[in-house]
Amino acid sequence: MALAEAEKAAALGEVPVGAVAVYQGQIIGTGFNQKESWQDPTAHAEIIALREAAAWLNNWRLLDVTLYCTLEPCPMCAGAMIQARLPRLVYGGRDTRFGADGSIVNVLRQDSFNHRVAITSGVLEEEAVALLQAFFRRLRNGKASLK
Repeated sequence: MALAEAEKAAALGEVPVGAVAVYQGQIIGTGFNQKESWQDPTAHAEIIALREAAAWLNNWRLLDVTLYCTLEPCPMCAGAMIQARLPRLVYGGRDTRFGADGSIVNVLRQDSFNHRVAITSGVLEEEAVALLQAFFRRLRNGKASLK
């Protein structure tokens, strides 16, 4: 489902990243990148899915929620996950430009914080990376645009 969310982003000319929040087996939040569409620097897939999950739970503490993402989160999104007390994150591809699970910085595994997120990485990594690569290839060839 996170990959389907990422495809929605690509269809709008957004960087194809998707996220899905799951609570007790039920999807309670979804998101895809909408920075360009909304002209909002915080409109990352993860933030949108976390906001929807918090609204659904009527609680900013996202206890018992797992967030599935197509890409390693950036520092902003990683910080939001820690603030939300998110217990588990599952993601696909590494982000070698902004990744906050060790690719660039290590926000999610920082011992100094009072909360740590359990992380599973590399899930459907090939599919997630292929979506990103295809998008940026189209962008370089002038067949896609960032709004």
